[in-house]
Amino acid sequence: MPSAFQFQCHLLLIFLAASKGETRYLEVRDAGEDDPFLLLSEDLKRELSAGQIYRRSLRCIDMLSIEGQFTFTADQPQLHCATFFIGEPEELITIHYDFVNIDCQGGDFLKVFDGWILKGEKFPSSLDHPLTTSQRYVDFCESGNIQRSIRSSQNVAMIFFRIQQVGNGFTVTVKKNSNLFPCNVISQTPSGRFTMVIPHQHRNCSFSIIYPVVIKISDLILGHLNGLFLKKPSAGCAGVGDFVELLGGAGLDPSKMFPLADLCHSFHGSAQMKIGCDNTVLRMVSSGKHINRVTFEYHQLDLQETETRKENSIEEFCFPSI
Repeated sequence: MPSAFQFQCHLLLIFLAASKGETRYLEVRDAGEDDPFLLLSEDLKRELSAGQIYRRSLRCIDMLSIEGQFTFTADQPQLHCATFFIGEPEELITIHYDFVNIDCQGGDFLKVFDGWILKGEKFPSSLDHPLTTSQRYVDFCESGNIQRSIRSSQNVAMIFFRIQQVGNGFTVTVKKNSNLFPCNVISQTPSGRFTMVIPHQHRNCSFSIIYPVVIKISDLILGHLNGLFLKKPSAGCAGVGDFVELLGGAGLDPSKMFPLADLCHSFHGSAQMKIGCDNTVLRMVSSGKHINRVTFEYHQLDLQETETRKENSIEEFCFPSI
């Protein structure tokens, strides 16, 4: 993964949240000592393509973007640890416990969270996830053998754990599954192109890019039903059940970010926006009555860029929170 993404996540990891509550967070120390990003070499890619299972040990703070079997063994009491998993936009993540040896009665824990938590903020937000916040946590010490496999609802998931006894630990196998209609996504890269489709579903979907970016929407279809376009509203997006909004902010939760623009009219063409925030989100709100689709591309914003504003382009820059 690019170094810019590593830098952003290193800053966020030190504020990792540790529990179901909104006010209790992990205090992760020395998060930058080990690089938590798995960088795949060409040799490793060739080995994996030949059908071999990738295996390695987990660090206390880690991030993985690949399938395989991963083991954590405590070499000292580890109180504040987490592993973040991320896939491609069209992938879901399955985490299976192969082996667990922790002392639940002594205060150890091992939990899977459906999404990511950073700095006390969740992705997807509570407004956009099909499960309640409590349902998004699976605690091994509570479920045990009842639920040894957990599948995410989007392309990101995480585990966080406390293991106090030296030698104790766990082994998990991580697999990825196809998702025909990706909804909530965190991008692995600062540039790309994506088409989001919500087919007659009452749900909200967010595409998060943890970089300042230039985002360009090239196609937007809202209110598309049986091959016909519904009549456009007279003005604004007020009261419209289907629309796209662009958000920016310094945190992870789209519901806590600054609204920068609303789009509620279907169009074919080009609409561009420069967003100088740490996190940029394109969020589609869908009533479930229609087939909604948006195609967009994005690339990292050069903050030294001096290009003048062009027609059909809006520039926005984040302000520090007060």
